[in-house]
Amino acid sequence: MTLESKHHSETPNEAPATGFNPWRDVVLVITFLTRLPLPLSGHAARPLASAAWAFPFAGVLTGGVGGGIFLGAVFLGLPLVISLILGLMASVLLSGGLHEDGLADVADGFGGGSTRDQKLEIMHDSRIGAYGVLALIFIVSLRITALFAIGAQSSTQIVFVVFLTSAIFSRGILPAVMAALPPTRVGGLSKEAGRPGVGGVIVAFLLGVAGALVPFCSDYQPVTIAMLSAVGAVIILGLIARRQIGGQTGDVIGAAQQIGETAFLVALSVAIGGNL
Repeated sequence: MTLESKHHSETPNEAPATGFNPWRDVVLVITFLTRLPLPLSGHAARPLASAAWAFPFAGVLTGGVGGGIFLGAVFLGLPLVISLILGLMASVLLSGGLHEDGLADVADGFGGGSTRDQKLEIMHDSRIGAYGVLALIFIVSLRITALFAIGAQSSTQIVFVVFLTSAIFSRGILPAVMAALPPTRVGGLSKEAGRPGVGGVIVAFLLGVAGALVPFCSDYQPVTIAMLSAVGAVIILGLIARRQIGGQTGDVIGAAQQIGETAFLVALSVAIGGNL
């Protein structure tokens, strides 16, 4: 299922809501960014951008479940690498592979198209090509390797925290991408979702930073390096997307989450190795 089809199949046909309702926004975000079927009845539909401040809460869910499965596997005596793979599988299944799908589409489009329209057409195609397959292999390999390096240098509790913090922070920076880059596909997800306001971008980012820093209260340096690396990687992706297609689509947002989380994990594995 692509980002675009998920949006059209799950967005309720209700009048836009008015006023600030935090619970409604959290429900909307979790329903959209995960496979968890929370009831939307009583929560009138509104543009996703209006609830973008709550994106980190989806990370709490996916990261918490993935980390919990990892801890359970370790408790059962499974090897570290298998436990990590099971945890990662759980988080991907909970999100429906939404962000991984976006990364694969972006890799296929940017790698296989020669013009802007060709790139957008390839990205809209639900079939995966060679560039998409390679991108997924590389990104998953990097995530597992980074998590393994962290686990080999620290405790299983730290690995659980890393599952959580990387998921939270990588989603906390997505509203900034939505706001900074114009939507490029008429009628696509990014166009219908809208662009978050400055307030939503700031709140999401601060929630992401808090979610990453608080668990590492005894040593801020490694996680600060990880956050800066994630932001830098996403900025580079944004510049590439602007050059390739003139802005962003739902697939670009998904790719930003994957690249941000992976950069966070890789940088953290290096920083922990030098500080713990």
